[in-house]
Amino acid sequence: MKEKVKSKEERYAQILGYFRDQMPEVNTELEFGSVFQLLVAVILSAQCTDKRINQVTPELFSHYPDARSMATAEPEDVLEYISSVSYPNAKADHLVKMARALMEKHGGEVPSDMNQLLDLPGVGRKTANVIQSVAFGKSTLAVDTHVFRVAHRLGLVSKGDNTPYKVELELTKYIPADDIPRAHHWLLLHGRYVCTSRKPHCDRCELSHLCPKLIEGSKLG
Repeated sequence: MKEKVKSKEERYAQILGYFRDQMPEVNTELEFGSVFQLLVAVILSAQCTDKRINQVTPELFSHYPDARSMATAEPEDVLEYISSVSYPNAKADHLVKMARALMEKHGGEVPSDMNQLLDLPGVGRKTANVIQSVAFGKSTLAVDTHVFRVAHRLGLVSKGDNTPYKVELELTKYIPADDIPRAHHWLLLHGRYVCTSRKPHCDRCELSHLCPKLIEGSKLG
């Protein structure tokens, strides 16, 4: 076993250094052609895989490419194209209401302001952070289930950081602002493909020597 990391700062430095080397350029795996389409895709992706979303959005966007067109639809119209995603009825309702709100309050354009984003139907903090980071290049870090799990497993946050918001605050306290937009994708992709929920692939994890599971008395969780 390699020597344990002596401090939290050193742990962050080594983990971030690895990701910078391995994934210098990284972005969302969702496919979109505009900020509005990104917002739609992110709303649809809640508790659903990006792969599934990328399968349904081409047809959806061919009929409703922007806020103006989607605002004229009814939820049942949108439902026809997203029926295979999780919670399709609720998401169809949110998408139509979101598009109408964009037309009424923002001229059909997606705002970059956090409070204005949160005011949109179907948009929570995680979604707003993704839009701010991916679409507008802001130093915001969305915490989804992958980021939450990996942050705990790698010892970047403590057990007391038991909500997505607490994890977000702790991560952004230690991650340099320039790295924050990429850090979301680094942790997410590591969780999606390596540090998976049920059976993490520890045998091919390049960060295994930093994993707290190797420390005596600790547990992987």
